[in-house]
Amino acid sequence: MGKHSSEEDIPKALRKDKGAKKGKKKGKGLKVFGTTVLILLVIFVAIIGAIYWYINDKLGKMQQININQDELGISKEVSENLSGYRNIAIFGVDSRDDNLDKGNRSDCIIIASLNNSTKEVKLVSVYRDTFVQIEGHGLDKITHAYSYGSAPLALNTLNTNLDLNIQEFVTVNFDSVAEAVDQLGGVTINIESQDELKYLNSYIDETARVTGKSAEKVKSTGNQTLNGVQAVAYSRIRYTSGGDYKRTERMRTVIEAMVNKLKTKSIGEINSFLDAILPKVYTNIRSSDIFALLPSLASFKITESIGWPYETKGITLDRWYGVPVTLESNVKKLHEDMFGDANYTPSAAVQEISDKIVTKTGYSD
Repeated sequence: MGKHSSEEDIPKALRKDKGAKKGKKKGKGLKVFGTTVLILLVIFVAIIGAIYWYINDKLGKMQQININQDELGISKEVSENLSGYRNIAIFGVDSRDDNLDKGNRSDCIIIASLNNSTKEVKLVSVYRDTFVQIEGHGLDKITHAYSYGSAPLALNTLNTNLDLNIQEFVTVNFDSVAEAVDQLGGVTINIESQDELKYLNSYIDETARVTGKSAEKVKSTGNQTLNGVQAVAYSRIRYTSGGDYKRTERMRTVIEAMVNKLKTKSIGEINSFLDAILPKVYTNIRSSDIFALLPSLASFKITESIGWPYETKGITLDRWYGVPVTLESNVKKLHEDMFGDANYTPSAAVQEISDKIVTKTGYSD
């Protein structure tokens, strides 16, 4: 055998396999890359988990209850017709403390209708004196439904009289609204007249006493930045032209101003806002459902503000009531405006209630 033997003469087991070494190096690189990706994934999951825990902890501060869906008076047909909409009731009650359950009348009733496809939101105020049927109590003011049976009965009343599919609610009182506005740094509202200014200032002292905040009068008409007490006092005005109908419009105006102001806030400011407000909220909306809505929250836009019923006539029986003339025609128009259904036919249940109201009051088309 010569001194310079060819590689073929060297046993395979003793040869230096350059290709294997290169493959080994490449495999090591892939392993490092894979480890890096894994670490990044773990960090990402940890961040998402922390965010979820943080938000869930915030939302967990709300006063939450469960409601039996069978109590809400939603028919199968209505549920199918309105499957593309998420309708949520907002109740402002006359409670002067943290008790937001039954025994409190709902001075403010607003339905927030969310179009799941377009992300449009329409607000509908239901006048508190509206003459409707309340299960177990006959014909009465709709404001009394909450007092008789808390949110479940109030939702049932809205669903059965308006052909709706409301399963969720949020309840607040005067104190929480005033605190929310203050946390936002006030809201800009147009005070339209001297008459409106007079009644606004007349409500400020009582609202300040109820909320435990200071009273500061508004000095002039036009666009004004109202603090919490002033904004609540403004939303309670009912003795100017338009009466209770204008009052519900003012409530919607305050809500829209609050939503628009919240959109301008930083993360830190929103954090402070949530800490102050959420413990004062009473709802059956689960934290997980709210969390799921957060990514698309910025895309939601309030497009319309409606007062309902459209056509009413007052009557004094044992007390004053606002009678929808008629319930059936008002429900038909509501579904046209809210859901774009120009050919809507109210349910047999609504037609029956409408006939009862006509028989009781004599008010028909």
